Amino acid sequence: MAFSWRPRNCEIMAEKPKLYYFDGRGKMESIRWLFAAAGVECEEEFLETREQYEKLLQDGSLLFQQVPMVEMDGMKMVQTRAILSYIAGKYNLYGKDLKERALIDTYVEGTTDLMGFILLFPFLSPEDKEKQLAVIVEKATKRYFPVYEKILKDHGQEFLVGNQFSWADVQLIEAILMVEEKSSSVLAEFPQLQAFKARICNIPTIKKFLEPGSLRKPVPDDKYVETVRRVLQMYYNVKAT
Repeated sequence: MAFSWRPRNCEIMAEKPKLYYFDGRGKMESIRWLFAAAGVECEEEFLETREQYEKLLQDGSLLFQQVPMVEMDGMKMVQTRAILSYIAGKYNLYGKDLKERALIDTYVEGTTDLMGFILLFPFLSPEDKEKQLAVIVEKATKRYFPVYEKILKDHGQEFLVGNQFSWADVQLIEAILMVEEKSSSVLAEFPQLQAFKARICNIPTIKKFLEPGSLRKPVPDDKYVETVRRVLQMYYNVKAT
């Protein structure tokens, strides 16, 4: 694969972006992925106590009383979509014009919807997890993956938009790997996505992020679930969708 993409902003940053979240995936994981794809190193402050969270609230750092929060470029940014859009734009991962940006937004919204079914999974009861697993596989194979398979087949290019590596590609590979963790054979009927996965995972910044020692978090475990519930005082009675 001929791969020539480079971040637009290659200057050495005075301070690394700082991520405020739990020591786990959740809504911060897509932000970690996008920073990694852009080759940007970050620092993390993990929320482990209710007191840490309340301090951020009292400081006025959390505009809508929610995390994730990213501190960068003199801003304390909240709302996952706003953070991702800013990173994509800053590091040349958001297309070359408004039409390409609209396509990227469309494809990102699709993968966001799919990943939403997985984000709930750790907080479910064992019975509901079984139901949700069936939902995840059905949604992936019947609604979402067929769309990306057709896009790649129809335009015959290596990336989803403009034949250039973008935020859409980063989030699709994240979604593919998340679903494969639940069902390893989920790409069996999608040859274009199999090839896409191989290409994207071989991009140097992505390959590095998939290696041990990166900021990528493992599948959420019971400790992560307990921490989120204790800090936010919520997610106690989540049901399968």
